[in-house]
Amino acid sequence: MSAELDRLAAEFGKFQARIREAEARFDGVAAVQGELTALEVVATSPDRAVRVVAGAGGAVKDIQLGADAMRRPAQALAQTIMATLREAVAEAARRQAGIVDGAFGGGLGTTGLVERAQQEAAEQQAAGTGGPAAASQRRERPARRTAPDDDFDDYSDQSIYQGPR
Repeated sequence: MSAELDRLAAEFGKFQARIREAEARFDGVAAVQGELTALEVVATSPDRAVRVVAGAGGAVKDIQLGADAMRRPAQALAQTIMATLREAVAEAARRQAGIVDGAFGGGLGTTGLVERAQQEAAEQQAAGTGGPAAASQRRERPARRTAPDDDFDDYSDQSIYQGPR
């Protein structure tokens, strides 16, 4: 009986240690949330005409255009804004993954997953098969119906309350 009691006490001690470990991890979650909330990445275009501030989760916190930006053709400015925005958001995602991996010991492999996803997106964009613009260009519109279906009854000339109008 005493051996059984000792074994149960040892199991209970292991269980309490696991609870303390889980509590410590949950305490770390609040710190991680604070770091993620404060996360800001600044990217500036090579010509310094565009500055973008991005945060965790791909949030764009600010876009600033320098005086030189307004002298550029609209299409060139749009491309510069998008390139700078992508750079800021990508770096914010990498830093966010680093914060998560740092808090949880890297066991989640978040940084590696983000880097692989970014590499795949860059390859798709270079090949012209990625991004929302490319996706919308690939989408085909459904054919318009030219004749009503035989199984469809049209009640548009009737009221649901009194029969035909």
